[in-house]
Amino acid sequence: MRRTLSRSLPRIAFCIAAATLASACMRSGSGDLSASAPPSAMSQDQWREQADRWGKRYDEAPGERAASLNYARALRAIGQRAQAVAVLEQAAARAPNDLEVLGAYGRALADAGKLREALGILERSHLPERPDWRVLSAQGVVSDKLGEHEAAQGYYRSALNLMPNEPSVLSNLGFSYALSRKLTEAESTLRQAAQNPRADSRVRQNLVVVLGLEGKFDEAETLARQDLSPEDAGQNVAYLKKLVSQTNNWAKIKQGLQR
Repeated sequence: MRRTLSRSLPRIAFCIAAATLASACMRSGSGDLSASAPPSAMSQDQWREQADRWGKRYDEAPGERAASLNYARALRAIGQRAQAVAVLEQAAARAPNDLEVLGAYGRALADAGKLREALGILERSHLPERPDWRVLSAQGVVSDKLGEHEAAQGYYRSALNLMPNEPSVLSNLGFSYALSRKLTEAESTLRQAAQNPRADSRVRQNLVVVLGLEGKFDEAETLARQDLSPEDAGQNVAYLKKLVSQTNNWAKIKQGLQR
């Protein structure tokens, strides 16, 4: 589910970058709002090879833990979301108390757009006495997709209590603030995330979007040039200017953010 806010500007970076629902968003060609693919430097061809390899092992032993997890991960990476859900559903039925399997199953359901079901499974994938910051962040991403931004922000704060200054969670929290029109809080949180040495281009581009929404276009373009060509950075900021100047622009922006 690769979508962009503007077809004429395919490089604009409207995405939520989750640690466990890690998106393949906004590298050099497109935005990804689905938080779909597992993070990796591997190419699509390499992921397909992984899918073939683990698929054969899975066929030999359907529901087997390692085969299911690795096969589903490769399927997610190549966009085969429904198949990944089917693989992990069988694994979860076979091992209903395996927290790692449940977490992977919840993320796969979220990829497939089954958000309420995903939240329920993710809730089961960690224990109150052993909370997992990655799962909490994933629950936040799903809540944001459902439009439940206050709940999402609560999940992110809980994740940060366990993993302070984690840039992916800070980025998620900052973007959630933006979705709920708390732009001052969004900017402050995204700046904190972007200052972390482990922050990637997705964090910076989320900050670019928020700066643009605040009318700080010069700073937004300067920051965008860290990851884009001057021409692409200029086009993206010009499009942000156009959105901000339009009547009822927030409805249009939020619609694009939540696809």
